[in-house]
Amino acid sequence: MRRNEEIEELERRFPELAVSAFARARARALSAGLSVVEAQDGLLCEVFPDGRRKIINPVEPPQRLVWGSRLILP
Repeated sequence: MRRNEEIEELERRFPELAVSAFARARARALSAGLSVVEAQDGLLCEVFPDGRRKIINPVEPPQRLVWGSRLILP
């Protein structure tokens, strides 16, 4: 396999590897008695090892931007 093909194959695998790595990190944190923060159903929630969820804030919906436009943050 040529070098470029190897790199392209690794790049194709990044999403699945990232999902797997985050799932393992989440499980390790919860099993260590720590809470994790995650977004679900438009809400940012703190999830505790016992399964409780505490809503922190709503998550802003994604905004479509036009290339070259400026976004002013508060």
